[in-house]
Amino acid sequence: MTFLKSKQILFWLLALTMIVASCATPSAAPGATSGSSDPAAGGSSSAGGEVTTVYVSGAFALFPMMAVWAEEYQKVNPNVRFDIQGGGAGKGMTDVLSNAVDIAMVSRETRPEEEAQGAFPVPVTIDAVVGTFNANNPYRYQLLATGITSEKAAAIWISGEITTWGQLLGTDATEPIHVYTRSDASGAGEMWAKFSGGVAQEDLSGTAVNADPGLAEAVRQDPLGVGYNNIGFTYDLATGAINEGLQVIPIDLNGNGQIDPDEDFYQDRDDLTAAIAAEIYPYPPARPLYLVTKGEPNELIRDFYRWVLTDGQAFVPDAGYINLPEARIQEALELIGQP
Repeated sequence: MTFLKSKQILFWLLALTMIVASCATPSAAPGATSGSSDPAAGGSSSAGGEVTTVYVSGAFALFPMMAVWAEEYQKVNPNVRFDIQGGGAGKGMTDVLSNAVDIAMVSRETRPEEEAQGAFPVPVTIDAVVGTFNANNPYRYQLLATGITSEKAAAIWISGEITTWGQLLGTDATEPIHVYTRSDASGAGEMWAKFSGGVAQEDLSGTAVNADPGLAEAVRQDPLGVGYNNIGFTYDLATGAINEGLQVIPIDLNGNGQIDPDEDFYQDRDDLTAAIAAEIYPYPPARPLYLVTKGEPNELIRDFYRWVLTDGQAFVPDAGYINLPEARIQEALELIGQP
């Protein structure tokens, strides 16, 4: 591992740790909110009351948005604190079903066996997974011009029929494609597998790398590498531009072998999220993101959910996510019950 790679990975981990630390309080134990808190109607708390910690873990896809919501919610509910940890959708689901945390962040649909154990999902926003490649790839401009289809993605990540850049681009190039995938159980992996014609993350092949930041860094360090990432780890939150060292693999939506002007919406995050909201970008790899409790949420968490689905939606676009449609918001509010 190069010094630069180690330094950049350390930066990602430090950034995540700082976000968690800003939302957490060290005085409570995991599960402290489960069935034990009853804040005042409307989710507000008195400044002098007891502080309650809500423990959260799970999908990297939802981590940045959840950090924003936690910070803003605490401004109007100063007695509620959040301890937020990444680790992947699979870890979040395991944690919440084992009562290790109060809420899981999940970037895929819940499975029947999880619901049988009490998983209670509430949709909160929309995100997407995008294919990525190295910005210094020698075939950069050809790939940006032609893009890929789900069939080509399947041939790269699932069947292994496409192994060289020449096979992908229809040239005589013999350089190999270095394929990367996620090693941790992730909604991003499942969504990319479904886009590629598979069913589960396990259908994907390639060099396995842990976590969203790790996968982005692996591709950033390999000129012949391809991978996939959630939007939040592909685009710069402040500028909306693609993160340095990465490029997004465009999707040839009509299958004509080229990226037409109406398919070219990847250089700016806002253009991409607009295409996702308009359902031009395909579902999957776009998908809703969920907060999940074991069983129905207690009243403290219900109040937080109600805020997320109402006032909290105002923070979604600036964080690089897509608002839920109004009909979906109303369904979610009915699911958790009006106050």
